[in-house]
Amino acid sequence: MTQHPIATIEMENGKRIVIELYPEAAPNTVNSFIWLANQGCYDHHAIERIVPGWVADMSYAAFHQEICKYLIPNESRCMGFPNQLPMGPGTIGMGGYAMDEISGGEFFFPFVYSEKLDGRYPGFGLVVEGLEEIQRWERVELEAVELPESMKFKVNRPLVPLVIRSVRVETFGVDYPEPVRLEGHPLPPGWSGIV
Repeated sequence: MTQHPIATIEMENGKRIVIELYPEAAPNTVNSFIWLANQGCYDHHAIERIVPGWVADMSYAAFHQEICKYLIPNESRCMGFPNQLPMGPGTIGMGGYAMDEISGGEFFFPFVYSEKLDGRYPGFGLVVEGLEEIQRWERVELEAVELPESMKFKVNRPLVPLVIRSVRVETFGVDYPEPVRLEGHPLPPGWSGIV
């Protein structure tokens, strides 16, 4: 049996978050995460949105990079995919904008189990080390961010930036391909106005 890929998130504060990825739960989602990590898209990125009692969103603007502005099919139960990873603490999920499409790489960590997220957004891995660092994020001081009118949600970011130094994935010799992208779908309204 092939060993699961292992993602390691190194934070600027020296903390480390290690995640076991589950391609059998969400194969294209895992491919997308690995591909973007290999492009360095997550490196030196400050976490953009914290919602205490709900989630830590790594980005709501495709990591402010053109290479990240694509959509992939939603590999969650709401779309008939047999993804059983629970959407709660210790799971890494892939964010989205509608029931039938999700962003290419905007991943998040739930602080609590959420029925609103479970089965609607795909989990694609489990934290095996560093969960206490993710839980710490829920308690940091936040400040409001002004968004373009097209973005219909509120954003509070850490007052003192929480910066990802790097994300590296050990694939144990397995080649994970580029993600299959959705073609012809409009991108989320906020992406076009944010570089």
